Amino acid sequence: MADRSPTPAGRPGARRARAAALRARTAAAVRRLAPRSVRTRTTIAACAAVAVVLLIASAAVVLLLRVNLERTVEAGAREQALAVAGLAADGHLPGQLPLDHGTDFIQVTDAAGNVVAASQNLAGRPALAPTGTSDGHSTFDLGALGDEHHQRVTTVTTGTPSGPVTIRVGASLHTADTAEDLTTAALAVLSAVLVTTVGAVTWRATGRALRPVEAIRSEVAGIGDRDLDRRVPEPGSDDEIARLAHTMNAMLDRLESAGLRQRRFIADASHELRSPLAVLRTQLEVAHTHPDPAVRADMVAGALQDTDRLQSLAADLLLLARLDAAGHDGPRETLDLAELARTTADSRGTPRHPVDLHVRDGALVLGNRLWLGRLLTNLLDNAQRHARSRVTVRVGTDPADGSVVLDVTNDGPAIAPADREKVFERFTRLDDARSRDHGGTGLGLPIARDIATLHGGTLTVADGPGTTFRTRLPGHAPAS
Repeated sequence: MADRSPTPAGRPGARRARAAALRARTAAAVRRLAPRSVRTRTTIAACAAVAVVLLIASAAVVLLLRVNLERTVEAGAREQALAVAGLAADGHLPGQLPLDHGTDFIQVTDAAGNVVAASQNLAGRPALAPTGTSDGHSTFDLGALGDEHHQRVTTVTTGTPSGPVTIRVGASLHTADTAEDLTTAALAVLSAVLVTTVGAVTWRATGRALRPVEAIRSEVAGIGDRDLDRRVPEPGSDDEIARLAHTMNAMLDRLESAGLRQRRFIADASHELRSPLAVLRTQLEVAHTHPDPAVRADMVAGALQDTDRLQSLAADLLLLARLDAAGHDGPRETLDLAELARTTADSRGTPRHPVDLHVRDGALVLGNRLWLGRLLTNLLDNAQRHARSRVTVRVGTDPADGSVVLDVTNDGPAIAPADREKVFERFTRLDDARSRDHGGTGLGLPIARDIATLHGGTLTVADGPGTTFRTRLPGHAPAS
């Protein structure tokens, strides 16, 4: 018959599994019992810290008090023993010795162990015999004295005319024991009161400190995507909680601005798409129903032109969406912005207005070639659209901070200072009719600024004759 009992190799595995399960249950129980509130944890930590400090301090105080009292008792006993030793050495040792204050007994024995003299309470008793040693000190059985308490026995040996004698003087430690007990009890009560006070004060102070945090948490929990105009309460103090509330409100401001910008962008995009679609539909309907082939050809040509504009608008919208979602992602490489400007200008063929290039090689930046090329293209398109006769492109390095500066200037009418930020808003046209005639969508400059911002730079309108759009990008040193 086969043996079905567990093998020796299986039993240790089962024990290890049970031990692991037990440890897991214990850890889970500890986690459940651990306080979850910051207020509770802070109070427990404060009380524990104060309790540890008080325990160490109390132990030190009691130890110093005990050592000091014992030294005082020992000094008195030794002084008494030396006085008796002086009498014995002079041969004037009486049979019964008087006790000083704090001394419990005196006993003098000779070399044979016979009692030569003693205090009244030890008269007629045999010599004290040591019953053991502790820390190098002898212990004596003093129960015969009828007073059970600690004693400190001082032993002095001296010579007398009749031979050497041993003098033992016992001093009571009752006062030291009482003082130690009272001090320990007082320190225990005082420590308990102090720990309780610290706990209560910490609990109350932590609660008051965390009350604004709970108010911030509850307010943030109630803010949805439809009510980003709500703000968390800011306490009047100038502490970490107030700075947290201020930071939260600043974040909510940015979220609200982003939401408004997104909704405005969607509304503007809908408006921009509605008009060319309506015109395109009208042109196609007229071309479909008109009998004259020449009119139909004109309508189809106009429809193609509007289709091109719609395609350009859709491409710009997709690029904006990609830029908004890109963050700092995307391939980066070291580029010479001067070379990129030269290549972009040459690839435009024969523009309506000539482009003067004033570039200096070595203007290195770290960026995306496709997107920086689009930035240059948009700035050149804008400059060509508004120039009277000439467009100028300058690329160089600012020696003050090492940044690379790209200026695209046209000699057209200057932009008023009040409109220098407005031109970077999406679907903004300072001259709406002319921009539509020339195919502008109002997205070229916003796209260019988003690309510059994505590369850690800026795009602004600079002072000077005509209109200059200045792009400033961080310089990049080549790898050695």
